[in-house]
Amino acid sequence: MAKAAKAAGSGAASDKKGKSKKFKKKERKHIPHGLVTISASFNNTIVTISDPSGNVISWKSSGSLGFRGSRKGTPFAAQQAAMNAATTARDHGLRSVDVRVSGPGSGRESAIRALAAAGVEVRTIKDVTPVPHNGCRPPKKRRV
Repeated sequence: MAKAAKAAGSGAASDKKGKSKKFKKKERKHIPHGLVTISASFNNTIVTISDPSGNVISWKSSGSLGFRGSRKGTPFAAQQAAMNAATTARDHGLRSVDVRVSGPGSGRESAIRALAAAGVEVRTIKDVTPVPHNGCRPPKKRRV
């Protein structure tokens, strides 16, 4: 009985060989100008590329590229994240960007240089790091 089931199964498989599956081609947006937001902290650097209305085209972070621990905060990790995000965005037709940088991290300048090296024209660079005007009360002094 097992032989009969095996023979029936192999016959059904040979019928399917003639059919080919139709896959939809992945649609690519055409966005000539975009906005890059670089969030550079001491521990990580996140590069987000969006269209002018704010819809994200691509993003990369140092951690998503496999950098772990203290290596995530290095300028090299930020450069790699910016390169990967820019190449993905260039597939969508991105040619020029405005850059907004926030945070005190070491990967700020290297991420901007990597964007320019990846073939994306950097139009403006703006620092949008939030600075308190004597807002919240700081936490009490640490006792060790």
